[in-house]
Amino acid sequence: MFVILFKSRLSDQAGEDYYTTEEHMRERVRAIAGTDLLEVKHYTAEDGERLAVVLWENAETLEKWRADPEHQVAQQLGRERWYSFYELYVAEVVRTSSSNAVDEATPSDEPR
Repeated sequence: MFVILFKSRLSDQAGEDYYTTEEHMRERVRAIAGTDLLEVKHYTAEDGERLAVVLWENAETLEKWRADPEHQVAQQLGRERWYSFYELYVAEVVRTSSSNAVDEATPSDEPR
């Protein structure tokens, strides 16, 4: 499994064409990756910095996405017009741990 972190800040030139392309790229990545795209989350900080967190199942479909001609055009437009800043991290996950248990709310005056 791979985790991709994409940090960015939109430039003043990022207009409606950015949002249209972003929506198209979301549809396209799902079509290319299928079930290999495990999770996509987007966050925006108060200062406007954005973070996309993507969990990807395998390197083969991740490479298909990286090499996709439409994605490459969107990347170029991002570098030239849409982003005043961006950083991309791609990391292979070596271990995971999780819990699905939901803690019940405990009043603060009672010990846990």
